[in-house]
Amino acid sequence: MSVEVKIMRLAHGRDLPLPSYQSVLAAGLDLLAAVPAEAPLTIPPGARALVPTGVAIGLPEGHEAQVRPRSGLAARQGVTVLNAPGTIDADYRGEIKVLLVNLGDERVTVARGMRIAQLVIAPVTRAHLREVTSLDATARGAGGFGSTGG
Repeated sequence: MSVEVKIMRLAHGRDLPLPSYQSVLAAGLDLLAAVPAEAPLTIPPGARALVPTGVAIGLPEGHEAQVRPRSGLAARQGVTVLNAPGTIDADYRGEIKVLLVNLGDERVTVARGMRIAQLVIAPVTRAHLREVTSLDATARGAGGFGSTGG
């Protein structure tokens, strides 16, 4: 299944490749850092940074884009997407930026063109809320965190 997504390179991302899938069955397009080549971004341990990608997208109605961490970056350096998954709504037309956090013990340098996150395009189901005074009974009931023994 595929859907057409319009993408626009911004001035500071003109020389970078567009986001792309890294394998035939990959779910996410890799997003690249559009930081200046002469000024890489350094994220100290415990700190976060909003990293530009140099692209904006136009999603069709009924879709969203989710900004998700890259597993290799998280495993090797302890860097992940802080608000994962970050949601890009179909009516947003600004630059995609990635909120990275360094959970590792060492400073991490984000260089121009570095793969920093994945972008997954997904269909959206919108809810129609109907207020009621009670909910249907289930075996679980109101059992919260850990109530199923897991």
